[in-house]
Amino acid sequence: MCVTAVESRPGGTSQAFKALGEGALGDAGQGPAHRPFGARVKAFVALTKPRIIELLLITTVPVMFLAQQGVPDLRLVLLTCVGGYLSAGGANALNMYIDRDIDALMDRTAQRPLVTGMVSPRECLAFGITLAVVSTLLFGLTVNWLSAWLSLGALLFYVVVYTMLLKRRTSQNIVWGGIAGCLPVLIGWSSVTNSMSWAPVVLFLVMFFWTPPHYWPLSMKVREDYARVGVPMLPVIASNKVVARQIVIYSWVMVAVSLLLTPLGYTGWFYTVVALAAGGFWLWEAHGLQNRAKAEVTGGKLKEMRLFHWSITYVSILFVAVAVDPFLR
Repeated sequence: MCVTAVESRPGGTSQAFKALGEGALGDAGQGPAHRPFGARVKAFVALTKPRIIELLLITTVPVMFLAQQGVPDLRLVLLTCVGGYLSAGGANALNMYIDRDIDALMDRTAQRPLVTGMVSPRECLAFGITLAVVSTLLFGLTVNWLSAWLSLGALLFYVVVYTMLLKRRTSQNIVWGGIAGCLPVLIGWSSVTNSMSWAPVVLFLVMFFWTPPHYWPLSMKVREDYARVGVPMLPVIASNKVVARQIVIYSWVMVAVSLLLTPLGYTGWFYTVVALAAGGFWLWEAHGLQNRAKAEVTGGKLKEMRLFHWSITYVSILFVAVAVDPFLR
């Protein structure tokens, strides 16, 4: 829920103001003649932020393999993925509904469906609520109710705690708001076992400490966007040196926590080797960013997005190792 892809959108702010003038933030929006069916379908899909959900599923399915200590019921995997997509999609749609005012002023978000008027706020709100209800019922009736409540909890935490309460008030917004993005790990485990254990808790903590050093490099890149709309992401209110130091601290804790699965008896040599190698490269990149920040390097030479892109690769590699390890023990 807290992973964001960066796209270059020249002139995005001027386009956003034009959309505002056409009623993009009101229920009038564009007329039906200007909103063809195919484009509308794509717009509703865009409300769910599919690229973000891909990463959430990457942290859900491997945990199911770990919980099963082998291949889980494929029907259960499918239902969990569908339920997870609908739940996260509902949360993302409601996030866009709440943030439609600042999305219209940020270059990075200037082409979102509510800003362009392809979807009206009323439609977005109804869409998000519908997905929330359907996903909760799907989990409860076809998987189990523990997973359903965890899923609903993640949605409400992202929408209410992060988007409504933290995002515009504190530089710690992504630290605590990122909890919502950690819950899919627990959902993956509970969908198989209908219970909790230390293994998903450890992986939950890995994702918790992963989120800030994943998102802060991106925030460093687009700090002007956040500053323009008054969102106090850490890079907006602190220097690059301070942000980089925080990134290094969280990175070391994340790597250390990732290594707890083996001594606790949940994983073996394969996961340990992968976690050490991937974590070691992460720390190399994090310290490289800190060194450049200390040298007061700015602009493209800071290369903050190298760590952002590696962070996504890191999670993918680590959780693939989680899924593969049971077959090698």
